[in-house]
Amino acid sequence: MKPPKVRRRAYSQFTAEQARAFLQAAENTRLGAAFAIGLSLGLRRGEVLGLRWSDVDLEKLSLRVEQTIQRVRAKVGGSAGFVVSEPKTERSRRTLVLPALLVPVLRRHRARQAQERLAAGTDWNDPHGGLLFTTPLGRPIEPKDLQAEFKATLTAAELPDMRLHDLRHAAATFLIAQGLPLRLVMEVLGHSTIALTANTYGHIEWGMMADAASRMDALLTGEKASK
Repeated sequence: MKPPKVRRRAYSQFTAEQARAFLQAAENTRLGAAFAIGLSLGLRRGEVLGLRWSDVDLEKLSLRVEQTIQRVRAKVGGSAGFVVSEPKTERSRRTLVLPALLVPVLRRHRARQAQERLAAGTDWNDPHGGLLFTTPLGRPIEPKDLQAEFKATLTAAELPDMRLHDLRHAAATFLIAQGLPLRLVMEVLGHSTIALTANTYGHIEWGMMADAASRMDALLTGEKASK
């Protein structure tokens, strides 16, 4: 039997200029910090929503991915709701270095959440232990609400329509475009194997190889490298 062909999904791409415009538009939105984390560190949606303040150290510039939160539908013998689970793979459990740009973003977000908690009073209910991203009453964020605010931020920044998951792909693209090795990109993204990273982003690495070939030409021929 012939195995089915695996078609690669075509991903939308943020340019660096678009990414900056998006972050600026997201700066004063309620969930802008979630988008900033997704774009700068490439976390999956469930990983972002599962972050707790105990996982973040703004002084040491570190962030741990220890759990995910997913919304599940009602099943026979069960009920719908939020489920906290282990990260997708063993490599998905990881500690990352925070880009410095995230520090003021997260501090503003923490101050906003503290105001909401004070306003909620006894109605505040955070059953999952200090989540970064909650509703004004402390509950986990609904994925559809995160999606809606993402779309609204794209519109405010006058950017083309994209998927929330494209933030993760943009982060990978930017890392590779800066010449970082695939193994490091694999660790940042929490991929299970370097083959997965290579298969997904090999087209970007190929462009870098073309640049390397051009530079080698220049070195060996004494001619200026072509751009």
